[in-house]
Amino acid sequence: MTTATLTIDELETINLADPMTHSTRDLADYWRLLRTRRPVFRHPETENGPAFWVLSRYADLLAVYRDNERFISSRGNVLTTLLNGGDSAAGKMLAVTDGRRHRQLRAVLLKAFSPRALDRVAEQVRRTTRERVRAVVADGECDFAKDVAAHIPMGTICALLGVPEEDQEFLLRLNKSALSSDDAAATDRDARLARNEILMYFSGLADQRRFDPRDDVISVLATETIDGKELTDDEIVLNCYSLILGGDETSRLSMIGAMEAFTRYPEQWRALRDGEVAVETATEEVLRWMTPTLHFGRVARYETTVGDQLIPAGEAVTLWNCSANRDEEAFPDPYAFDLARTPNKHLTFGHGPHFCLGAYLARVEIGALLESVREMVDSIAVSGEVRRIHSNFLTGISQLPLTLTARS
Repeated sequence: MTTATLTIDELETINLADPMTHSTRDLADYWRLLRTRRPVFRHPETENGPAFWVLSRYADLLAVYRDNERFISSRGNVLTTLLNGGDSAAGKMLAVTDGRRHRQLRAVLLKAFSPRALDRVAEQVRRTTRERVRAVVADGECDFAKDVAAHIPMGTICALLGVPEEDQEFLLRLNKSALSSDDAAATDRDARLARNEILMYFSGLADQRRFDPRDDVISVLATETIDGKELTDDEIVLNCYSLILGGDETSRLSMIGAMEAFTRYPEQWRALRDGEVAVETATEEVLRWMTPTLHFGRVARYETTVGDQLIPAGEAVTLWNCSANRDEEAFPDPYAFDLARTPNKHLTFGHGPHFCLGAYLARVEIGALLESVREMVDSIAVSGEVRRIHSNFLTGISQLPLTLTARS
């Protein structure tokens, strides 16, 4: 990635809506400049769509995440849908639903995320992670993204949803195209086709669960009622779609990013390996450091202000977690990768009413990985070309060839 020092006059030359901006450029100077000089910045109109607001400071993001009265999600919660006039899943999918219906849908999904269900899946995560790590350590060489990280979160969320094991590879392939791409030449049409295939898949599975319910999330969605009425087909399918995307991407990209960071910050790897830092504390720093979800979006319900900036009603407001998690006002020495950092109140999972349902599982998955590599691995080295994903919503690595030396 290239880096350059920006001036205030050059802020408008950066196009945050272009996926190439995030995969080819180091934006640290851009975010520092915004936080200090333009914390509520109106991003200009581009070929990707109309103008939108950019929030970069931790305190501003926290305030907007908490406020679902002035800032709503039902008009879209990611940049792509906001720039294209809204989200067709509004009012049906939890992430883009507000008010009473949001609370009702969340209550249904929380039944599926019961402590009993999560504990059962968490044990499977720890077992699967150890097996995957043990296998690649025995080989000595691997593409960590493909051979380890691709399987753990997808297997976890599929187990919770009730997706058959033989379908997981198919869903992973679609997932990696729906909101991001390993290929810079991929088009918006490719992403739409991937999303539609995921929706069609869950439509068929939901039909099965109505007549043959099991102990899984899809069965809960297919058999629960709200105000005496069953959830619609769209509500069931769209919430499965949301869970499969969210349940895979954050953990997978954080795991890959952690292993790459260990090769760049060997003193941090040694601290973890030698037991000088707790896995729980290290997990939070991995989540802050990676921040795989670059932003979330809202729309101003009516004319309002953030800081001293007036935002007109109906305009898109984007909350850039990747900047807030590096805010000097919230994190001492924020550009240091410090596995012992505490407190660490990052915004990787958002905050407030729309706080990520899968946060517990993501922490279990990353923690299981850190525990396994700490136990089995002595040294980590990059052994080939590292490739990044292409997206204006997610950030991370798609290919990470490693040499892993086993602990004696």
